[in-house]
Amino acid sequence: MSPEPSTGSDLRMQLDALANWIREPGAAPPPPGIEQRRLDIYRELFFNNVSSLLGGNFPVLRRIHGDVAWRALVHAFYRDHGSRTPLFTELAREFLRYLDTREADPAMPWLCELAHYEWVELALQIAEATRDDIPYVAHAANGPSTSEALLAGRPLPSPLAWPLAYAWPVHRIGPGYLPVDKPDAPTLLLLRREPDGEVTFHTLGALAFRLLQRLDESPGMSGREQLLALAAEAGADDTDAFVRDGAEMLARLHREGTILGTRA
Repeated sequence: MSPEPSTGSDLRMQLDALANWIREPGAAPPPPGIEQRRLDIYRELFFNNVSSLLGGNFPVLRRIHGDVAWRALVHAFYRDHGSRTPLFTELAREFLRYLDTREADPAMPWLCELAHYEWVELALQIAEATRDDIPYVAHAANGPSTSEALLAGRPLPSPLAWPLAYAWPVHRIGPGYLPVDKPDAPTLLLLRREPDGEVTFHTLGALAFRLLQRLDESPGMSGREQLLALAAEAGADDTDAFVRDGAEMLARLHREGTILGTRA
């Protein structure tokens, strides 16, 4: 007599047992009927795949931890974290969610910010946004009337240019620089996906960062109106000079590709 085929419920129980054993072999029995050698090989392959993938997404974090601590962190992640999605492209985001739930490490108070900084490069690389998502009028990069056009029109930031603010200098942190005292001033950065697909990193001044914020927050305002409002925020004494300098800033951001042009 041939054996009865396994039901869906039996298969689910076996998969759950396998998953629990992979997460923590010492706390859960392996599923019955599978050779231990095969289970050990499968678990090692699983761990190596997850560790390698996360190590590629978070190379600085991995170097800072070293091999032993990194393996322990990866093991704790897949043991303790309930992922919201099985997609490999989202594994790094799940790792971020896990780090956010951990108790802060006094030796690494910047850990979550550094992890976000490393993750956001991947997020921008795979973002589905395009430069043509919103209709806009392009302007000559170095044209004499570009500044006036950006002042008169409504400047449109590229959806592939992301301004970011961190409490810690995440772009400098590494095995040779592990600060414990938070700086007084935030670290302001811009990540931009170039037409060739490369993601580039740039530092931003406080005014450029706030200008890019304002362009997203108040898209209906002209460039001149944005700069006048920014001058009031900054308490500028000479508004005309502030607007002239701001027009040059808009033109530079446009030349770099951070601002695409003006909204159509």
